[in-house]
Amino acid sequence: MRNQDQFLDKVSSKTHVKKEDILSLASSLQNKDFKDETNLRELISSVSKLAGKHVTHEQEDKIISMVLNNDLSSKVDKMVP
Repeated sequence: MRNQDQFLDKVSSKTHVKKEDILSLASSLQNKDFKDETNLRELISSVSKLAGKHVTHEQEDKIISMVLNNDLSSKVDKMVP
C-alpha cells in the first residue's frame, strides 16, 4: 500500500491532478469495455478535463483508432525511454 501511495503522490505532483481524482478515475474504469468507442470517448474526455488539456475531435479519433487497432503499445514504447 505504501508503494501505491508513493506512486500516486508522484503522479499527482507531476500532473497536478489530485490523488483522489486519479483514484476516482481508476475506479470508474473498472469493468469498462475498451473496445467500445463510447467508453473510449468518455475516458478521453475525463482524462483531458482532469489534466486541463483540450483534445480535438481529430486527436480523439486518432487515439480511438490506435486503441481499437491495438497500435497503442507500440506508440507508448516509443515515448517511454
